[in-house]
This record gives sequence, C-alpha cells and structure tokens, in this order.
Amino acid sequence: MLHHVTLHLARSKQFPEGSPRYGYEMTAPLDDQGRLDPQEWSNTRAHCRVCRFWGDEGERQGVLVHRPGGSGGATWMIDYNQDRAGDEEAGYHLHQHRFVPGEYVTIGDDDGHPHTFQVVSVTAGTPRRVGEDR
Repeated sequence: MLHHVTLHLARSKQFPEGSPRYGYEMTAPLDDQGRLDPQEWSNTRAHCRVCRFWGDEGERQGVLVHRPGGSGGATWMIDYNQDRAGDEEAGYHLHQHRFVPGEYVTIGDDDGHPHTFQVVSVTAGTPRRVGEDR
C-alpha cells in the first residue's frame, strides 16, 4: 500500500536540535512492518514521488527508484532527472529500515554526503501530489 512519508533532518553537529526546514516528503510503498516494498513499488512506481525541501534552496522533485542488487540485495534511491546520471541520492540500507514515526533513515545527497533523517509522519492511503501541502 502507498503511504505519504515525511522525513526531517535529525540531530547533527550543524543542527543540534535537527531541523524541519530540511527533509523529504515522499509517496512510497510500505509493507505491514513499514518497510519499503519492492513488489508494490513495481506495481505503483508512477505514483512513487519525492519532494526534497532544503532550507532556502527550494524544492526538488524526483522519483523513488528501486534497483535489485547492491549491498544487502537492493538499492533504493531518489532520482531527480531520469535522463541524466549523477543526480541521484542513495539511501543507506533503506530496504532494512522501518518507515514509522520516530525511526531514523540515512540518505546521501547527490555529492555522496550522508544525512540522517527522522521519520516524523506516515499516512496510509491514496497518493497525493508530493509537496502540495508545503
């Protein structure tokens, strides 16, 4: 089933309290335990959208992509331009993490720098245009 997930930047040296100004909103297929579901993704990939919001930089729109293989058997990433290589942001072991409020996930920016995010909300249901309520 598709879910709307909101991630906010977690605590770090630069942001000791974390920051809701930096993060992601995504529509993602989650199983009953809150893990990304590759089978559901293959059936609903057109709806698996991501909006990255990053302080004053504005928003970037992309898609959630699943690629078999990689460390642990799968790679999940965010692709901002499917016609151009090199702008992807890779998730770190996203196939193992649970997308439930309070949990943490790590995503590397397009320069490869990892950032940790806290899952702040997960809502099941019909996909909406990611970023429309911002």
